[in-house]
Amino acid sequence: MTRYSEEIKYSIIKRMMPPNNESIKLISRETGLSEATLHTWKRKARANGIAVPSGEPEAEKWSTQDKFLIVVETASLSEIEMAEYCRSKGLFVEQAEAWRDACMQANGGVAQQVAQLQKDLRQRDKELKDVQKELRRKEAALAEAAALLVLRKKAQAIWGDPVED
Repeated sequence: MTRYSEEIKYSIIKRMMPPNNESIKLISRETGLSEATLHTWKRKARANGIAVPSGEPEAEKWSTQDKFLIVVETASLSEIEMAEYCRSKGLFVEQAEAWRDACMQANGGVAQQVAQLQKDLRQRDKELKDVQKELRRKEAALAEAAALLVLRKKAQAIWGDPVED
């Protein structure tokens, strides 16, 4: 098994990144490295936070993970640094900003949904308690009516009063 230096691995991974976006098959043919090895390097690079698209030349077709990594990488950059970064990745600044906005909206939307769901859950719990309380009241009234009916029948049996319907 041949060991490759980190510099060689990074130079090959860099070929997979924008703006080159070279396919793993092409790199495999040119370097003689197996596709499995290249996929492993790519997966490890992603795990380490490097945005390596899935071979898609169009940035809009990149995975959400890659887009999120771009957002994270550009979070602290100035306008000039952001423009330079985007040029090096083959992106438009507007794309990275749109992805950032989408990430922010996604998180905000989730918080709002959670708050609304909690409110709905509290309302349903209150309704359930009210229904259970009403059911207990009706069960008690029914039990009382049944007891009165039984007592009435016993009284009629003892005193012989005629049954009134």
